[in-house]
Amino acid sequence: MPKRKNDNFLDKIVKKDYNNELEKVLEKKYFDENVKSILLSILYKIETAYKDYEKVKQDVIPKDEFIQNIINQIQENCETIKLVKPNSEESKIIGNRTFLVNKDKKSIICYPIERKVLYCISKISKNDEIVKENYFLAHQTLSNLVNVGNNINTVEPMRDFNGYSWTTIPREIESIKHNLIYQNLRILIGEQFLDKWIYNKEFIIDYIELLKERLVKNYGKVEGVELLEALKQLSVLIAVKYNKKAQEEIFEIKQELEQQIENAQDSRRFVQETTKEKERLTNKIKYIDETLNNKEMLKQEYIKRNEALSLNDKIFSVRILSKIMEEEREKYIEKIESLDKLLNPKEYLKYRRELEKKEKYVVLLNKDNLDEEIDKLIIDFQKQFLKSYELKAKRVETKQEVIKMIYEFRYYCMIPYDQERYIYQIKDIEKIMERIQKLLIRKAGELKAINIFSKHDKINYDMLKNIFNTRIINLEELCIKVTKEKDKFFVQLFDENVFEEKNEFGDINNVKTKDLEIRMNKKVNIFL
Repeated sequence: MPKRKNDNFLDKIVKKDYNNELEKVLEKKYFDENVKSILLSILYKIETAYKDYEKVKQDVIPKDEFIQNIINQIQENCETIKLVKPNSEESKIIGNRTFLVNKDKKSIICYPIERKVLYCISKISKNDEIVKENYFLAHQTLSNLVNVGNNINTVEPMRDFNGYSWTTIPREIESIKHNLIYQNLRILIGEQFLDKWIYNKEFIIDYIELLKERLVKNYGKVEGVELLEALKQLSVLIAVKYNKKAQEEIFEIKQELEQQIENAQDSRRFVQETTKEKERLTNKIKYIDETLNNKEMLKQEYIKRNEALSLNDKIFSVRILSKIMEEEREKYIEKIESLDKLLNPKEYLKYRRELEKKEKYVVLLNKDNLDEEIDKLIIDFQKQFLKSYELKAKRVETKQEVIKMIYEFRYYCMIPYDQERYIYQIKDIEKIMERIQKLLIRKAGELKAINIFSKHDKINYDMLKNIFNTRIINLEELCIKVTKEKDKFFVQLFDENVFEEKNEFGDINNVKTKDLEIRMNKKVNIFL
């Protein structure tokens, strides 16, 4: 295919090995020149931004691996990528969305926006369910929460970094809530664990159990179990709030569960209802057997079912219908066998205990205001996260560890909480955040990672707390300058390129010059 001028320009900038490898992949794809150009541009921007991204975030996969993953995903999971302009005739197929991903057909239709295209590539490369079915409701909702969070995470190097600055614009994040919870989880258990979980090809591994073990080991039994339970509950409520299809399915399950709970309250009634259900399923099996052995009945069933289905869901042949009905028969038999088990007193008691565990979701979904409940749960989750993170900070023993944690906690503080605020601006958690910041500053001083400018912890904190909300990328290059104007002291952070605004940190009544071990009006390095 002919080369465009901008392709030649990108050839010179993008690392040749990435460019060549992508070119080999694109040779076997029927992508037009615009698609090729946007894919090359994505690689170039990631290549340019990744060093700063890695510095700010600390726990990320190596750049070469990150870019190689994208190339592999394009090769294995993208048969067609079509770019459509907003408000064009072609864009009508995606309605009021900005993209449409069809995993079965391996196709992407998307606006020509680089971060959206990369999001689609990440999305199309994942299994919809990464949690085992035995986790009530959470096998779908938690799968979605983690997958969406990872998609957003994949876009971040290109979205927030441009090679010289770090800027996060909340409206460019596909879901602020998904992103916040995913980043909480990533900081707690690490990027590597999440990557293995999300892209695990062997579904025999129970990653929820592994997650629980990791949380309990690192943060204690009570804290680990509470974190996991809060995560599952949040995933359910967020699915109900933002996914209409999931909402319908979850509320249908909720109604069935309420009925099961009601039936199980009375053992005699439970036996009666279970017997009725067995009879109903037995009749269904009988009807399937009769239909499969009678060509005319099978033909009528084929017509009847197709009349009720949309064009995309039509059953293509009587043979396929026969296979569907045989599968239904097997499910009914399995259900009858499970009902037979429940008539055993021991199994019945076990069933009651399982219902009691699930009942909390009924209570959760019966809340009057789901928005308020989601906000409350997210704040509670932040408190649990911070409690666990404080424990992690107390264990720091080396200079390298404390510097890494200062970067890590700075990143957490700068995660958007909603469209207007970042985490560090949330009043409900400011006390525990301040406690962690003071702890990290004190530890950094003790381990000779940073200069200490006062013998008083509070003054030190007031002077240095803004390192946790600065957008200056390289903290080791930070300098501080203290000035005094009238009766007030001011502190200013800067590096060689950026000067941040001065912040007042005390007055003549609670801070005196003799309390400060720093020369006034002179810039001094913060990190040693």
